Amino acid sequence: MRLIEAIRSALSAIMANALRSLLTMLGIVIGVAAVIAMVAIGSGARNLVDQQIRSLGANLAIVTPGNVTQGGARLGAGAASSLTDEDARAIRREIDGVVAAAPFVQGGAQVVAGGSNWGTRIYGIDLDWFAAREWDVATGRTFDPEEVRRGDIVILLGQTVARNLFGEDDPIDQIVRVRNVPFRVIGVMAPKGQSAFGQDQDDVVFVPLDTGRRRVIGRNYAKDRSVGSIFVKFANEGDIEPGIESMTELLRQRHRIIGEQEDDFSIRNLTEIANTATASANTLSMLLAAVAAVSLLVGGIGIMNIMLVSVTERTREIGLRLAVGARPRDILSQFLIEATTLSTIGGALGIGLGAGAAYLVAQLAGWPSLVSTKAILMAVGFSALVGIFFGFYPAQRAAKLDPIEALRRE
Repeated sequence: MRLIEAIRSALSAIMANALRSLLTMLGIVIGVAAVIAMVAIGSGARNLVDQQIRSLGANLAIVTPGNVTQGGARLGAGAASSLTDEDARAIRREIDGVVAAAPFVQGGAQVVAGGSNWGTRIYGIDLDWFAAREWDVATGRTFDPEEVRRGDIVILLGQTVARNLFGEDDPIDQIVRVRNVPFRVIGVMAPKGQSAFGQDQDDVVFVPLDTGRRRVIGRNYAKDRSVGSIFVKFANEGDIEPGIESMTELLRQRHRIIGEQEDDFSIRNLTEIANTATASANTLSMLLAAVAAVSLLVGGIGIMNIMLVSVTERTREIGLRLAVGARPRDILSQFLIEATTLSTIGGALGIGLGAGAAYLVAQLAGWPSLVSTKAILMAVGFSALVGIFFGFYPAQRAAKLDPIEALRRE
C-alpha cells in the first residue's frame, strides 16, 4: 500500500505542475524517439544491404579472368578470357563441398518483339546457374539439358524485359529477336530486385551457353569454349575458404602455371563481402543509436534539475511529513518514484513519436525502417534508468533534510 500511495503522491505532484512536467519530459520524449527512429532506420538499412547482397546467392564465390601477358605486354585483369567451361566441370567434379559451378558469358544487345524493343544484358548460361544464383522461373520452365547441350535458340526473360516487351500479355512461346536471331520464349524469371551495386537484376535475358557464345555475344568465346566467369556455390559457408584454396591449386595446374608465375584468374568470396557489408551496416546502426542516446542523457539532466527545484519548493511539506512520522526512506522513495514516473511516461510518448518518425522517413525518402521490440524495450528501460539515476541525488537530498530546519524554511 505504501508503494501505491507513493505513486499516487508522485502523480499528484506531476499533475500539480503539468506544463513544467511536460517540458521536463520533452527531453526524454525526444531522446527515446531518436533512439527508436535511428535504430529502426539502421536496422532497415542493414536488412536492405543483406537482402541485396544475398540476392546474388548464398555461399557463393566467383572466378574471373586475371592478368594475361601476351608478347611481354601485361593486358590487365579480364582483358582476355582464361577460363573455360571445362574448368567449371573440373571444379564441380574435384572440389569438396561444391554444389554448383556455373560458367557464363555476358554482353548487351537489343531485344525486339513485334513493334517493341528493349536494350538489356544477355547471359549465356548452363543449368548450374539456377542453383548457384538460387533463381527460379515464375512462369514457363527453365532450359532442359538437351537444349543446353545442342545450343538451341530458346530464351528466358527477366521480369523487367518481359514487362517492357509484352506489357500484361503472356510472353511464353512468343518470338523475340536478339541480333536478328529469332528466339522462342520458354519462361519468365522470378523477380530478383536491385543488386547491392544498384543494378536492376530483372533487366536481363538468359540463353543457353553455347548459343550465347556462337550466336549472340560479340566476342569469340566459341573458338576455345572460353567463358567470362564462373559462379561457384558451396554447400556450407565453412566450405568456402578451403574450397577457394583447392580451386586455386586446381586451376593453376589446369592452366600450367608453375612456380612464381602470376595466376591468370582471380577468385572472390562473395559471402565474405556480404558479411563485411552487413557488419558495416551494424556498426552504422549502433553509431546512430549511440548518438541518439545522448539525447536521453540530456533529458536526464533536465529531470535532475526540475527535481532539485521541486525539493526546494516543497521543503516545508517534506519537513511536515518527517515531523508526523515519515521516515527518510519514504521521502527518498517518493521523489525517486516521481522522477522515474516522469521519465517512463516520457519514454512511452517517445515510442509513438519514434515509430511515427521512422515510418515517415520510410515513406518520404524510400529508406527502409524496421521498428523492433528489442529497440522499444531498450529505449524505455534506459529512460527509466535515467529517471532513477538522475532522480537519486534530489531524492537523497530531500530525505536528509532536518525536519525542524525544513519547517523553518520560508
